[in-house]
Amino acid sequence: MRAPVAPGQRGAADRTEELDLSDLTETADRLQNAIGAVVEGKPEVIELALAVLFAEGHLLIEDVPGVGKTLLAKSMARAVDCSVRRIQFTPDLMPSDVTGVSVFNQETRQFEFKPGGVFANVVVGDEINRASPKTQSALLECMEERQVTVDGTTYQLEAPFIVVATQNPIEMEGTYPLPEAQRDRFMARLSMGYPAVADEIDMIDTHGAHTGLDTLEPVTDAAHMIKLIGLVRSVHVSDAVKQYAVALAGATRASQELRLGASPRATLHLVRAAKAWAALDGRDYVLPDDLQTLAAPVLAHRLLPTAEAQIGRREASQVVTDIVQQVPVPEGQPHT
Repeated sequence: MRAPVAPGQRGAADRTEELDLSDLTETADRLQNAIGAVVEGKPEVIELALAVLFAEGHLLIEDVPGVGKTLLAKSMARAVDCSVRRIQFTPDLMPSDVTGVSVFNQETRQFEFKPGGVFANVVVGDEINRASPKTQSALLECMEERQVTVDGTTYQLEAPFIVVATQNPIEMEGTYPLPEAQRDRFMARLSMGYPAVADEIDMIDTHGAHTGLDTLEPVTDAAHMIKLIGLVRSVHVSDAVKQYAVALAGATRASQELRLGASPRATLHLVRAAKAWAALDGRDYVLPDDLQTLAAPVLAHRLLPTAEAQIGRREASQVVTDIVQQVPVPEGQPHT
């Protein structure tokens, strides 16, 4: 047990506990290894998921069934020693199941608040598009403002707070498309993809008898994560890089292939994700390359292609890739 610190020694003790980027990269490596032992052959996917975690964003995992969407979400949650709640979204799920409800207590003759599924550090929303739009909208306030309002009373959510949601884009029966307002609150969207042959064989050998989640131990805790998130906030973004981020978002709004471009929230999320991406690389400054790498995962799911683009089978991610190639990089900025 840590010895108590005298009031006069408090400042010195706090300084010894100050963290730097090496602490962040070390923790990120441990998280990557722990999650990678469960979700095999997807280091790039895990790295992007960790960037969203450190950037205080929310993650949408979208792919076909059986490729490990929920497994990735659960592995992220278990790798951090914090409160975790899983919400299985179904057509009969009610908004109060998500946010909570006030219940009248017969003994005290008063209403008591019973917290819903979002009252956790990590909320795993499985098959989020199976719930009705009314229930989906229950997540809007908590995702944006880290709070829940029920019966006129506002309840703050504990930090860190992240929603990791999964959805199946193929099976449309019994599903409801996510509203644009909610898609815009997810910092990034990623797809798992099918594993390579060797990775799939390893998966059979490793998880044939049991799931890797059974042996996954936490490698950090919520208090430590809050300190590391503070480091990410301090990563420097030059004026030129900020202008580049705005230019990328502006190009989506002017594109003839898109009927809905990136919002100002999308620009903010792109910069915040880039700060986390730079910190994971051990840098305390953001490069234009960071924005280019993250442009498609952060922007594409918010964009709506025109009818002509859809007829030409042009996806939003392809449009973003072309925009990245067309928008000039700020002069005088270093590259990796």
